[in-house]
Amino acid sequence: MSHVLVLGGGFGGVAAARTLREQLPDDHKITLIDKRDYYMIGFRKTWGLLGEAPLAQGQRKLADLQKFGIDVLHGTIEHIDPAERSVVVDGQLLQGDAMIVALGAELAVDDVPGFEECALNAYDPAQVEKHAQVIEKFIGGRIVVGVFGLPYKCPPAPYELAILLEEKLHKRGIPVEITVFTPMPNALPILDGEDCATLDGFMLMRGIRFLPGLSAEKVEPGRVLFSNGSTLDYDLLLGIPGHRAPKVVRDSGLTGSVPWIPVNGQTLETAFQNVYAIGDVTAVKMGNGQPLPKAGVFAEGEGLTVADRLAAILTGRPPTAVYEGHGGCFLEVGDGKAVMVEGHFLAPDGPLVRLTPASEAYMDDKWAFETSRLSGWFD
Repeated sequence: MSHVLVLGGGFGGVAAARTLREQLPDDHKITLIDKRDYYMIGFRKTWGLLGEAPLAQGQRKLADLQKFGIDVLHGTIEHIDPAERSVVVDGQLLQGDAMIVALGAELAVDDVPGFEECALNAYDPAQVEKHAQVIEKFIGGRIVVGVFGLPYKCPPAPYELAILLEEKLHKRGIPVEITVFTPMPNALPILDGEDCATLDGFMLMRGIRFLPGLSAEKVEPGRVLFSNGSTLDYDLLLGIPGHRAPKVVRDSGLTGSVPWIPVNGQTLETAFQNVYAIGDVTAVKMGNGQPLPKAGVFAEGEGLTVADRLAAILTGRPPTAVYEGHGGCFLEVGDGKAVMVEGHFLAPDGPLVRLTPASEAYMDDKWAFETSRLSGWFD
């Protein structure tokens, strides 16, 4: 009998745990560990911020996985020893025959002075309901949606947030001037110039000003200061902080001398035997040398690949599954429509990615994407 430790109950962790349970005999033990007691798809945060749908509607208890034969431990991972494939959770030592690290990314809210004090953190689920009340009471003025560091997960999300926020406030007759800034040279560098122009056009049609190439250095009440000496005034600031690997991961030696866990892009193997890493905590290089974007769909695909490989190894079969990097992210553009940023992200010669035309069908697909995961994994 083997014991597989799955660290993290997000997209990748849950996908891996469920697939392992389906493929391994019952006498193999699977333990999933997470400090949160629920699973939620990240894009629901935007719906919650705008009052479109409550967070709880898209959450499921991780403990529900126990009915499928997965042990679930709710607690804080205090230490990881990848060489021993062991973890300490709230003082309890657990050791496995294999380990999957799927702990996601930590929000680096302290990287830019003043961010925590002045900005509404658009990526913190714990603050969504409080921030939604602030947005609901907003009576008009200058709104800034800012990307305060790189990388960050779900790259289209800031632009979607700005578009939907303008639509919401416009319908209520509230006068606003919305500006979006990012340190990137354009909205989504993974797209070609024509598709980037299309995305810019969705914002332009709603009177949203887009400022690429701006790196925030400091936030003061009512003003963002940038590294080039310019400033941007605001009455309401929604910020997306940069991300980093969780401290417990950095302290474990898994990242080595780089910011994220280096892995084999096809197998998700780390430098440690029978230790895999998936999702936002990893550094997977695309064919152009740039990092694979951090998004749930990639964590899910990597989790499925690792589970398939581990199930083969633990039952004495040669592993054959490889991760190919196909996928996409939804981006709502208002009027009940959405587009997708989709393609083959790990194509050998570089990513082959496009922006689809906007349609109501993609909006339906976005709702179905969440529903299928919640029902398929937890019900």
